[in-house]
Amino acid sequence: MANSKYEYVKSFELEDEVMFPNLIVVRIDGRDFSRFSQVHEFEKPNDEAALSLMNSCSAAVLEEYPDIIFAYGFSDEYSFVFKKTSRFYQRRASKILSLVASFFAAAYVTKWKEFFPQRKLEYTPSFSSIVVSCASPDVLQVYLAWRQQNCHAKNQYETCFWMLVKSGKTISETEEILKDTQKQQKNELLFQKFGINYKTLPELFRQGSCLFKTKVEETVKHDENGNPVKRLRRKAVFVHSENIAARSFWNEHPSLYNELGHFTKNIGRIEPDFVRSFEFENKLLPLTWVVVRIDGCHFHRFSDVHEFEKPNDEQALKLMNSCAVAVLEEFEDIEFAYGVSDEYSFVLKKESELYKRQSSKIISAITSLFTSTYVIKWEDYFPHKKLKYPPSFDGRAVCYPTYKILLDYLAWRQVDCHINNQYNTCFWMLVKSGKTKTQSQDYLKGTQTREKNELLSRQFGIEYNSLPLIFRMGSTVFRLKEAAAVENGVVSGKKLKQEGEVVVDHCNIIEPCFWEEHPHILSYS
Repeated sequence: MANSKYEYVKSFELEDEVMFPNLIVVRIDGRDFSRFSQVHEFEKPNDEAALSLMNSCSAAVLEEYPDIIFAYGFSDEYSFVFKKTSRFYQRRASKILSLVASFFAAAYVTKWKEFFPQRKLEYTPSFSSIVVSCASPDVLQVYLAWRQQNCHAKNQYETCFWMLVKSGKTISETEEILKDTQKQQKNELLFQKFGINYKTLPELFRQGSCLFKTKVEETVKHDENGNPVKRLRRKAVFVHSENIAARSFWNEHPSLYNELGHFTKNIGRIEPDFVRSFEFENKLLPLTWVVVRIDGCHFHRFSDVHEFEKPNDEQALKLMNSCAVAVLEEFEDIEFAYGVSDEYSFVLKKESELYKRQSSKIISAITSLFTSTYVIKWEDYFPHKKLKYPPSFDGRAVCYPTYKILLDYLAWRQVDCHINNQYNTCFWMLVKSGKTKTQSQDYLKGTQTREKNELLSRQFGIEYNSLPLIFRMGSTVFRLKEAAAVENGVVSGKKLKQEGEVVVDHCNIIEPCFWEEHPHILSYS
């Protein structure tokens, strides 16, 4: 990042490394999937296509991230276990959990039509996630047993619940009937009233799905005589098991005990509070400004593959802005956002109690919503360009104690925008003029702002200060206090936006003028 007098704000960033030898588990959960399943008319108590979609997304995650060895999921949740030697993202919890949630959300949207070809995706799904830091394979074993026990209990209850509702009972009557019932009583209810033997229901519903990487023999080619030539390849396979935490199940798969450790005994009673004590949680300081900054993961490659215009692709920037607008519309506690290139910073109001200020859930919810929106809106901005693979974003949350430090943070990001955009504009103009990338880098090495402006003016006839504001200033996103005229998403022109509506602008947020003109944002005084 560019150097500036505002860089001191980086000192407020805290490290959240999961220390060795702890095993890293990331668990994602669908945000308000009760409503999502109703809107999309999922079959009750279980929709096989919806579960298969979740499984397909988990397989995509394992394929994308080699460090993930094992995954277990049911309903709208999935747990991903990283190998014990993993140094993925330097083991930084916020980066890891946000990236997994982001990629999973992108895969969910991308794969929707494959599993629901006749059903429109009505609104953007998103996921929250947490990291569980398992101190030993024994803790991992208890964790997995706890999640599968939850699967059993939830599915049995849901099966009883929806069979009773379908038989004519009201929801309140059904809840009263099932209140305080035990496992055996539910089994008897299903069999006696509906002729259902619970143990014969599909394993996918009762046991959940586990996925892990193992070595399988695959035909890679045929020799000159037409005989198959086979090689051992690491491949993710799905398995349904009654007890994934059993010593017998775990220890019969070398890929599991070699990468994650042995289970030395079977476990009995599970204490959920014991497992929860290993959740890696950073509760954000009260009464501080919380900024969640998300960054595109490997966006240099993403922009090359999708042939974004250099140095700036206006449609790509407008797509980012549209996603930021969707985030502000979803989360009322976010008062302001600033974005440039493939990053966005979201500022939560000082008094926010969103997710009880749990860092992991705030970061993952924002990051996954932003990502799934990006995929959904892609065609709006690139109607003639296919999305070749889903993007992903990582995120972090930082607390800033005072209003001045918060404004210095935002100024830092806009200074970075100025410096990087000016450099990139010069760089790509030189490349387009025939120089190699190395020659262009050498040419610009050590040049100052004035020299770059002169280069653009003399060699290419470009007055830097006349370039579009969206490139030079970045984008600000906020809610209007009063009705205002807006044209092409910018606060000026003729199209009227109403009070409280989220708008995009491109202006100087380093100087106090912007904040004085919009005192309602961040409660400026």
